[in-house]
Amino acid sequence: MFFEYPKLLYLLILLIPFAGWYLYRELKGKQTPSLQVSSLQPFIEDKSSWRKILRHIPFILRLVTLAALILAMARPRSSSDFETTSTEGIDIVLAMDVSTSMLARDFQPDRIAAAKDIAIQFIAERPTDRIGIVVFAGESYTQCPLTTDRITLINMMKEIQTGLIEDGTAIGNGLATAVARLKDSEAVSRVVILLTDGVNNRGEVTPLTAAEIARTYGVRVYTIGVGAHGMAPYPVMTPFGVQIQQVKVEIDEELLEKIAETTDGQYFRATDNTKLLSIYNQINRMEKSRTMVDSFPVYRELFMNYALIALLAMALEFLLRWVVLRRIP
Repeated sequence: MFFEYPKLLYLLILLIPFAGWYLYRELKGKQTPSLQVSSLQPFIEDKSSWRKILRHIPFILRLVTLAALILAMARPRSSSDFETTSTEGIDIVLAMDVSTSMLARDFQPDRIAAAKDIAIQFIAERPTDRIGIVVFAGESYTQCPLTTDRITLINMMKEIQTGLIEDGTAIGNGLATAVARLKDSEAVSRVVILLTDGVNNRGEVTPLTAAEIARTYGVRVYTIGVGAHGMAPYPVMTPFGVQIQQVKVEIDEELLEKIAETTDGQYFRATDNTKLLSIYNQINRMEKSRTMVDSFPVYRELFMNYALIALLAMALEFLLRWVVLRRIP
């Protein structure tokens, strides 16, 4: 609490001579009323009546009234610091490989299901960011444009599956489509998380060309290669039904590293569900939304409290002086 006009508090000093004047009159007997009677016998039993004790209360209440009025005129106020937080989010596009090789079962239950589940968790942990989804195989398309609607994003992610578009691995096309979604963004940071398990073998746009385009628009690309080292179990359709065969894992890590390096991003290799989850967590920590906090004081006027005290003290003084302690002039 503080006073807007603190110099007015010096008026409180005037209460000291006011109280001294009252004490002086009491000691000199100036305030003692007199009455001539024929005998003091009726007053012998009433040496310290309750009226005699209370007769000083009106003066005390008057001092309280004056002090409260002075404090109210000095305009007491309180201030509290409030903070408003505004967040500048990040625009992120998840570019996901949906070629049939994503059905390999070196992840549980398979690569594409694991990638979807972990991506959904990533989406849920970034409530202030706009996120979009691009899928690619032999060609690419936008599964979901940039949005903050988490329910829509999660539902669209769940609908992703292999076999919906021509098979193959068009990494360049997938990255170019993701960058096209971000090129007009005004976010403080624009990011593509590109996940694939293969080697670029399709598409009209080469991956490095797409990376150069991303760099031109200030888009940072994190690349993730998914697949175990060596061989991986892969479901193959045979005359006897679906059988699991061991297939060699081929990921163009050199290309993915080059894409990340070109765009000031980073390349990661995920060999199982746990590693893929840790990669998304690492990206989540690296790409933090910028939070701006504005602090400003909020003032509350307190003079009314002291004005009410003055009014109450004045009313009590009136009641005591003219009702309870009423005396002969």
